Amino acid sequence: MADLTRPLFPEAGQTLTAANKSDDTLRLLAARRSTLAKNMTGPGPGEAELETLIGIAARTPDHGKLFPWRFIVFEGDARGRFSAILETRFRELEPEAPPERLALERTRFERAPVVIAVISDVTENHKIPEWEQVLSAGAACQNLLIAANAMGFAAQWLTEWYAYDRKVKQALGLAPGERVAGFVYIGQAAIAPTERPRKPPRINRWR
Repeated sequence: MADLTRPLFPEAGQTLTAANKSDDTLRLLAARRSTLAKNMTGPGPGEAELETLIGIAARTPDHGKLFPWRFIVFEGDARGRFSAILETRFRELEPEAPPERLALERTRFERAPVVIAVISDVTENHKIPEWEQVLSAGAACQNLLIAANAMGFAAQWLTEWYAYDRKVKQALGLAPGERVAGFVYIGQAAIAPTERPRKPPRINRWR
């Protein structure tokens, strides 16, 4: 039986199938729904599963082969240590914050067993427009969500206030010009998600 945690990634130059018809994939995408991080529990992905998830996340459209993203994994005690940084910073920003809000910040990254930060790393003044490089990082986040679901995990893509805070970005070790595309929380659903109202897609046809 195939090990789904270790699919075979193709080698450079290998001839690939242009299309892979899969009813299972279509069903997964049609019903894909994020699970709130606060409704997650363990276990999360193990080391081999994480390697596969990130490998799939990296198989995103990437005009110019710039690899304009990188990943930071939070698991185990690292989640609590980073949450403590968030609490300290939030106290600076909101000194009158109520205790329940501080408690949220103190445990924010412990809502799920694994959190993966996708960092947008744009090459400036390149022939590939910066917007395309940023979109590639967003596609990496979406790949993570879909791969996590296909592997049997719940997932949610978040940014929240700390993705945009200068001091938090310094704590993450972000270089000038790097930005957080998203924090992808991965675990098991303690509470099953429900479908939300959705507007029909806006479609126009060029005449």
